[in-house]
Amino acid sequence: MSLYPPPETLSAEIWTRMPEVFRRPGQSPAWARANRPGEMLECFIEGPAFDRRGHLWITDIPYGRLFTIDPEGRWSLELEYDGWPNGLAIHRDGRVFIADYRHGILVHEPGSGRVETVVGDRYSEHFRGCNDLIFDSNGILYFTDQGQSGLHMANGRVYRLDCDSGRLDCLIDTAPSPNGLVLDRSESALLVGMTRGNCVWRLPLMPDGGVSKVGLFIQLSGGLGGPDGLALTADGGPVVAHVGNGCAWVFDPLGVPVFRVLSPAGLAVTNAAFGGADGRTLFLCESPSGSVMRVRLPLAGAPLFSHGDVAKP
Repeated sequence: MSLYPPPETLSAEIWTRMPEVFRRPGQSPAWARANRPGEMLECFIEGPAFDRRGHLWITDIPYGRLFTIDPEGRWSLELEYDGWPNGLAIHRDGRVFIADYRHGILVHEPGSGRVETVVGDRYSEHFRGCNDLIFDSNGILYFTDQGQSGLHMANGRVYRLDCDSGRLDCLIDTAPSPNGLVLDRSESALLVGMTRGNCVWRLPLMPDGGVSKVGLFIQLSGGLGGPDGLALTADGGPVVAHVGNGCAWVFDPLGVPVFRVLSPAGLAVTNAAFGGADGRTLFLCESPSGSVMRVRLPLAGAPLFSHGDVAKP
């Protein structure tokens, strides 16, 4: 980071917080004991994704809940089930795909009151702990399998799933904590946040479906964690939520830092999503406080798969 001029500093504002009626004070759920040891968690929100109505979908990992937040900031409980939902990705047909730490990749039809398994294992072996997911322009799903991987045990995985055929490819299985991910604008490379490595890797996608010459694209430092969720600007620059550092970074397409967005709610800035009428508002999750923050940027987010034209039968 010190190789470049200091980025412009922006301050986010708290847009909305989880209402008290949905909070669970004084509890230390099983997920928290392993992933936030010593903490009592009322909630831990992640996975922001906007649907076509402009409603923001949010997960609450330790309590197995999905919420929607309308444009006025009002929360509704969409679903509660026996799982640990993390990342969300919305299909063009409105279905909500979930990276669930316990169960793998799930799908939820809004209003159905249930989830179904898309893929829960590979070669009969369960995933380590799925974290985040994203669609490409053809509806191919990429997702990370983070588990407890890190520099001590670099066995995290990144997968690609063809939801139509069911074909599942492991792109890499030597990752130190793969977390958020985005495709570059040409969809020729996948950017993956490596939380415990405090960096973002670049995975070039080869014509035969594999990856080659995987490299370190952005190296961060400091904080009490590392890159978590990623988003993409319209010009192809990654947005990196820096969990444990109380900020999100906005980079240009070459990885030069342009903005640093500061959190007013806490250090655990986990995820980012673009929304608003013109797509220039960046929404951020501060997970343990249940806060959704926002900041206006002079550039918009990249087009979302969920908002594209639905293919006709």
